[in-house]
Amino acid sequence: MGISIWQLLIILVIVILLFGTKRLRSLGSDLGSAIKSFRSAVKEGEEGEKPQSESDDHNIEPEVKSSNVNLDKEKH
Repeated sequence: MGISIWQLLIILVIVILLFGTKRLRSLGSDLGSAIKSFRSAVKEGEEGEKPQSESDDHNIEPEVKSSNVNLDKEKH
């Protein structure tokens, strides 16, 4: 008992009448260009991280922590 094809067609006709084909076409192209730029940004981000992580693996230095910790409370 989902939405039938006739109900989808009626909704499509109403949307076209409300917004017009020009506006829907520009909205579709704007959405497509936004998705394309998002994908390219994600791809560039992944490519930028790979060389950095490879160089970090070879230059890892141990972290030195001081063992001189004074746990005694000062007397006033």
